[in-house]
Amino acid sequence: MADLKVRIAKRCAKEFEDGEFINLGIGMPTMVADYIAEDIIVTCHSENGFAGIDALADESNLDVDIINSGGQYVTALPRVKYFDTAESFGLVRGGHVKATVLGAMEVAENGDLANWIVPGKKVAGMGGAMDLCVGCPQVIITMLHTQKGNHKIKKQCSLPLTAEKCVTRIITEMAVMDVTPEGIKVVELHPDYTKEEVQAATGVDLIWAKDLKPYDED
Repeated sequence: MADLKVRIAKRCAKEFEDGEFINLGIGMPTMVADYIAEDIIVTCHSENGFAGIDALADESNLDVDIINSGGQYVTALPRVKYFDTAESFGLVRGGHVKATVLGAMEVAENGDLANWIVPGKKVAGMGGAMDLCVGCPQVIITMLHTQKGNHKIKKQCSLPLTAEKCVTRIITEMAVMDVTPEGIKVVELHPDYTKEEVQAATGVDLIWAKDLKPYDED
């Protein structure tokens, strides 16, 4: 499973271009910073109050004062800027963050997102996800395609929503999919899977792009 998460993070890192300002949510999205190309400058925002997240920290470079919004120790780029929560959310709500990468428990066919609570269970909570879903022009979901074989891409979310009609792209270990007015369109297919396998793992009828491309993880 760890290798599948790395696959997803590597593919997601290719979404961004030189000069962009993006947000990385907690969980799998934090891995994306590890794989952004070294020849471009992408500044990663953390809603707890800084811009310039680099890779996750280890024993060789750990600074106990630098953590991301999920409480993980991370490293920071030389151009890092620290600020308070008010400024952090002002950037998000003001539309200054181009894209956010979030995890998901469920995504609906129309782009509804459920990623913050399972009734009766302890989870991390919503945090800034609702602000990010509304304030960022692009909401990219990174997640495993199913949960113990159960569909996570569904006609309608059964869990409480984080935000309505906000998701623009979904990246799983199987495929890259866009949320369109017509439905979920597969634009890239990983060679490990067939169209039939991806469809069986999805709770909606998929649309297949006419120019379907191979999943780009290299």
